[in-house]
Amino acid sequence: MAAPLSQDLRRRLMQAVEVGSSAREAARRFAVSESAAIKLVRRVRETGSIQPARIGGYRKPLLAGHEDLLRELVAIKGTITLAEIKVRLAERGIEAGCLTTIWSTLRRLGLSHKK
Repeated sequence: MAAPLSQDLRRRLMQAVEVGSSAREAARRFAVSESAAIKLVRRVRETGSIQPARIGGYRKPLLAGHEDLLRELVAIKGTITLAEIKVRLAERGIEAGCLTTIWSTLRRLGLSHKK
């Protein structure tokens, strides 16, 4: 994944644009892509800040909302395997993805299972 431009480079790009260069001219001068310079100029005009936007985000766990069911399955049969949990979830129409998804959810909840 690409990293954002440095603050110093962002500042110099914007100074060049404020003095009269176009975003494309400033991009060539500082050896950055034209699209990066154009997006920076647009961002500064919209927000007034040269700070980069947040990269990445949060993805909700696939089994979020099914924690109570997982607790119930582990409590009923203390030595349940991940594969058995996956089958039980599928019987209820819940797509669990892979076994790692179930494992990470159980770990997040502090529940144990048979290896």
